[in-house]
Amino acid sequence: MKFTLKDYQAEAVDLLLERLERAQSDYRETGLRSSVSLCATTGAGKTVMAAAVIEALFNGSDEFEPDEGAVVVWFSDDPSLNEQTRNRLLEASDKLSFTDLVTIEPPFSQPRLEPGKVYFLNTQKLSVTSKLTRGTRDVADENRFEQFQAPDDQAWTIWDTLNDTILDDELTLYLFLDEAHRGFGGKGTSRDKSTIVKRLVHGSNVVTPAPIVVGISATIGRFATAMSEAEFQQDRRALEPVNVDGARVQESGLLKDTVVLDFTTEAGVFDRALVRRAAEKLQASTEAWAEYAASQKDPNAAVSPLLVLQIPNKPDHDLVGGALDVIGEVIPSVTQQAVRHVLGDHTAQEFGSWTVNWIEPQSVEDRTDVRVLVAKEAISTGWDCPRAEVMVSFRTAREHTHITQILGRMVRNPLARRVPGDDRLNSVNCLLPYFDRTTAGKVVKFLTGQIADIPGTGKKVLLDGREMVVNPTLADDGELWDAWRAMPTQLLPQRGVRPVSRLLQFATELANDGLRPTACTDVEEAVLRELDACAIRYARKVDSAREEVLTIHGQSIAGTTGEQTLAYTEFTMHADDQAVAVAFKDAKAAFSDVARAYVKHHVGDAEDDFANPVRDAMVECAALATVPEIRETVDALANGLFDRWDYEHRQGIERLGDLRRDAYREIKAQAPDPQVTSLIRPRVRLEDFQELDANDQVTMAPLVAKHLMSDDAGHFPLSRLNEWERTVVLAELAKPTTVAWYRNPPRSAGDSLCVAYRNEFGNWRGMYPDFVFFERVDGRVVPSIIDPHRHDLDDALLKVRALAGFAEQFGDRFGRIESLAEVNGKMRRLDLKSARVRKDVRYWNRDVSDLYLDAGELITGVAAVQPGRPPGQSGRPNQSTPLFGD
Repeated sequence: MKFTLKDYQAEAVDLLLERLERAQSDYRETGLRSSVSLCATTGAGKTVMAAAVIEALFNGSDEFEPDEGAVVVWFSDDPSLNEQTRNRLLEASDKLSFTDLVTIEPPFSQPRLEPGKVYFLNTQKLSVTSKLTRGTRDVADENRFEQFQAPDDQAWTIWDTLNDTILDDELTLYLFLDEAHRGFGGKGTSRDKSTIVKRLVHGSNVVTPAPIVVGISATIGRFATAMSEAEFQQDRRALEPVNVDGARVQESGLLKDTVVLDFTTEAGVFDRALVRRAAEKLQASTEAWAEYAASQKDPNAAVSPLLVLQIPNKPDHDLVGGALDVIGEVIPSVTQQAVRHVLGDHTAQEFGSWTVNWIEPQSVEDRTDVRVLVAKEAISTGWDCPRAEVMVSFRTAREHTHITQILGRMVRNPLARRVPGDDRLNSVNCLLPYFDRTTAGKVVKFLTGQIADIPGTGKKVLLDGREMVVNPTLADDGELWDAWRAMPTQLLPQRGVRPVSRLLQFATELANDGLRPTACTDVEEAVLRELDACAIRYARKVDSAREEVLTIHGQSIAGTTGEQTLAYTEFTMHADDQAVAVAFKDAKAAFSDVARAYVKHHVGDAEDDFANPVRDAMVECAALATVPEIRETVDALANGLFDRWDYEHRQGIERLGDLRRDAYREIKAQAPDPQVTSLIRPRVRLEDFQELDANDQVTMAPLVAKHLMSDDAGHFPLSRLNEWERTVVLAELAKPTTVAWYRNPPRSAGDSLCVAYRNEFGNWRGMYPDFVFFERVDGRVVPSIIDPHRHDLDDALLKVRALAGFAEQFGDRFGRIESLAEVNGKMRRLDLKSARVRKDVRYWNRDVSDLYLDAGELITGVAAVQPGRPPGQSGRPNQSTPLFGD
């Protein structure tokens, strides 16, 4: 693969390959057909995962043997979606060539499909009227053909080809159904597609059922139901689905974090005003990306953002033209050549004075000269455009679900990673001229998790989003920012690799960035010295291991006529070159590329009378790798060297651009345990100056001071905090020792403090304490973690334990580490810097609320909060009131 898979992607690929290996074995041995689904939210990288699976099917991998008879048919109901998938497979895979990916077009005349190739088909290609089929329907049963004949210039129909491929004992057909939920009835599914998909899966009088079916979708429900029905009918076995956790997708940074909604707060038609605002946002986004690319010294980071103009099914062309006029006024570079449409009519459209040409949907992402795209609903049905950052919808208030659907296509981050510390570049702007406050409130609820296409975890939706930059009153406080940089945060473990492999990856990056030019050579020399020393230190064990490598153990079973028992005889054979190669493969897994360097090193030292020095060196290296003490010694060397270089080059790495810094973070996270790193300074934060009240009406949010990020006046809105979180903030701000505070983003980002923990299934997850307060204690600025915590959630105790473990490891770097909860109407605090409290947390086995009652302290205080007023005005809490922490 050209891309390094995210940890959740790699896990999903391995699980899917395990299912397919079982399905292939069962089909070859017993004829049992199977199905499996890959369910992952929009933006999770389903096509990249599919590319890795197909690569392994055709070419094998470290864990899986190739299926030499594998044929993949990729089916969807949209030719443009197929073309986009084909391009993405080529982009992602370094083993799939242009000739391996075949779009079936008439005339297509083959008796059967070829192994090692992916064939793209869509609904229209298999319809009765297609030039690939030329069939006629049975009048009595539309699911059956009365007759069919090969089209002109073809010896076979496509149905013949598919059927003969399935019946060939040397081949295994894998049917990949893209957007699989659309193939088994329901809204949005044509009758033709439903009929054709069912024929492919279940078979008919013209084709045998597909042996192995892989359904890929964000909402796999209807596919799963259809497969379960087939299993019940004994036609097919439904294997356990592969489900990707949406929280991990959001955590990965592949998806944008923020959706900003703009609408009018008074009656009337204000479409031109909001279109002007949209154009200004597009221009600001363009400038922000250019500034970011310049700061990173990376031209590839210069994203060309796109504005999507969503129009009704029966649009007023003059109204659309007027909107384009406004955009052209704000951004003179947006001319007719920069505007395209993806409407059903593929001809040029007249919108007022604008003539707008059609563009293939899959081409929009790469055509950076296109800055405005006119669309209806087609954009919401399968293809993605990560650089789409602004949308104006002329849909009415009754059609709010269309907004949620189209935003599902706009949630990808254009760089396929989160821009650390900059909410502005991790956001989508949606402007709604025809939405009122109540409807906008409903859209907020949709976008925060009530629809399948957009994961709500970690995503915030803003009604009046404004940019926060570093608070001007705190920007030059050197002590404060020194305290910020000194705070530890943890990287969640990704898929672990052997320590030597991890070290070599780290060394390669250091060398490429000029931070340590000889790093790779230094690693080889250090590990080779250790291996040679270990060969002497553990000579006796190495001798035994060498004999084991050179010996193949076997067993003979003999039976005699008339005897009821079998005779078992053990035997040994001398290992041949193939057996030595297998043993050396294990050494390469342990020592990575140093294993090859070991062979080269020892072959160079070999005497002329050696019969086969390369083979002998491979045997020696394999023997070393089988001695546990040697493996442990080399692993410890690699980990120690990694930690030392990480410390020595920390400042140099921090001076690199975001992409390069992320590369080091990903390598560091390949350790089996959470790794400690430092926080980057936040750059731009988007926060909401409005909020919804209990009646879904929009009101101004309360404002406070001293947040690290603020508007020009030093204010920060409390719009995303509940009442008792607000009380905590006001209480802490009322203390004379408080210098500043920080609302910790609830996501994996460079400017977010993360505490690693294992969930109930043993998987690593991150918790993000709500607040960090900076206090002046004994003349120095010290950070404190204050985490208001819901005790009624399933993972409440796990997260308290995680924070307690963090306090035990890093408590000396913080003034306080506290978990707060409201129990029986009163606030209580767990002081996690207390060893006694941590012990109670570690061994607690009762209700979490009782933990706060038994091990916590009662805290008092009521701080009133008024909308839109920062402390220092009439909304300031009474200083004489007892407050938290007093």
